[in-house]
Amino acid sequence: MPETALRTVPPPVAENQDDVCEILYVDEARVRAVANRMPTDTAITRVTDIFKIVGDPTRARIVFALSQAELCVCDLANLVGISISAVSHQLRLLRSLGLVKFRKDGRLVYYALSDEHVEQLLSDALAHVQHLGTEA
Repeated sequence: MPETALRTVPPPVAENQDDVCEILYVDEARVRAVANRMPTDTAITRVTDIFKIVGDPTRARIVFALSQAELCVCDLANLVGISISAVSHQLRLLRSLGLVKFRKDGRLVYYALSDEHVEQLLSDALAHVQHLGTEA
């Protein structure tokens, strides 16, 4: 193995841990290749913001409901079991990150997911839960 590809560092101090290497080394070529593909700090922050917002059970229910159909605030309040005011607040948070969009139809305002990526996010998370067998 070329010297530049392997840099040895002292072994970890932890005892009896099967989930860590017995020796620590850095494969500099591999690390460099991954580093070149890493998103910007701004992009990572946006991703974590999205997960924080969708990480709330009420907002996740709203996102799921909107993945099934375009709905007005009253419909969402009825489905999720919270007040219209509370739904509006949650929708403002979801809109602030571009996860949902709305359209007016006369005196009604209908919400929908902003694009297929939002639906895919939720779908992938639900599939992962089912794969792990942790669904209640």
